Amino acid sequence: MNDIAELKQYVLAHARIQGIPRAQYRAVLDRIRTDDEGAPDSWAVQWTRAGEELQRAGKSLEAVRMFNMGRFPYVDGPARLAALNACVESFDGWRKQNSTIEEIQAEAPGGRLRCWADGLSAEAPRPVALVLGGIVSVKEQWAPLLPLLKRQGFAGVVAEMPGVGENALRYTPESWRMLSCVLDSIKDRAQVADTYAICLSFSGHMALRCALEDPRIRAVITVGAPVSDFFTDVAWLHGVPRVTIDTLGHISGMPDAAADGRLSPWALSTEQLAALDVPVHYLASKRDEIIPPGDVKVLRKHVANLHLAENDDVHGSPEHAAESRLWVVNSLLHAHGEKGARVRALRAMLALARLRGKLGRARS
Repeated sequence: MNDIAELKQYVLAHARIQGIPRAQYRAVLDRIRTDDEGAPDSWAVQWTRAGEELQRAGKSLEAVRMFNMGRFPYVDGPARLAALNACVESFDGWRKQNSTIEEIQAEAPGGRLRCWADGLSAEAPRPVALVLGGIVSVKEQWAPLLPLLKRQGFAGVVAEMPGVGENALRYTPESWRMLSCVLDSIKDRAQVADTYAICLSFSGHMALRCALEDPRIRAVITVGAPVSDFFTDVAWLHGVPRVTIDTLGHISGMPDAAADGRLSPWALSTEQLAALDVPVHYLASKRDEIIPPGDVKVLRKHVANLHLAENDDVHGSPEHAAESRLWVVNSLLHAHGEKGARVRALRAMLALARLRGKLGRARS
């Protein structure tokens, strides 16, 4: 059982990043009193009910977001499992009626992965945008971006980190190999040798590690990824939100993930960072409560082709959600070598979004 006050505090960023209206998520949070399994006023039950109401109203994609909140931060019992299943089923129904998104299966050491993809074609293969969220976001959260990536000329694939959502694999220092397995699964229908990893938070760490071994990854685009200090600085780990540590313990199978040295095998060395020969686009949050400042410093010092942007925000930059989405697309096109009117227009939109964001935050 999770601490309900902490859940309510840290889920706000999750809600904003998904674009859930404030009035909508506040109404649900106000009805939640406990995290007791199956209780009427519990976390999973109230979010699931909100999702069911939206689904009955024919708003399947909005329902996906509510069900996703219901299984947050990870499945720990029947109620959250029901929320996850409803999230997947609701998205599956939406994508069949409203998109060309398809299901693919990837074979990885330890099991098979279910992924969502769009833009795959054996006759006209495209470069790949490989998308993963972090340790608390499922593939259904990011899959609605696939049609956008297709319009930008990419074959998009969305997967989940090990231990997250439907991904039953264990999170280990070798989990980066999973990304290569996903690329193997689409190699006949996409230009996998021209892959751009849009991997957020902890999956960004996986992408950096994979880029050292798999030359098919041509660039890494990430937001708030741990690099080295997060995994080795035990004093910092003891100050990280409990929900993060508990989630890491769940997906790794190490209940006390913050204990001395347990996470150190994940840390990237300075030699590994210096060996990265692909562009790394990294969006950092200056007030990040999860990623220590030392991780940004080591990137600055050792990654030769670093494109760093910073927001005055907490982890994931939830107060800069619109700007961050534009930054991701702009970084993708930049890494792919795109030029011309489309890129100029996108940069103008990003500048305008930043200006509007500053004005809005100044008024609040």
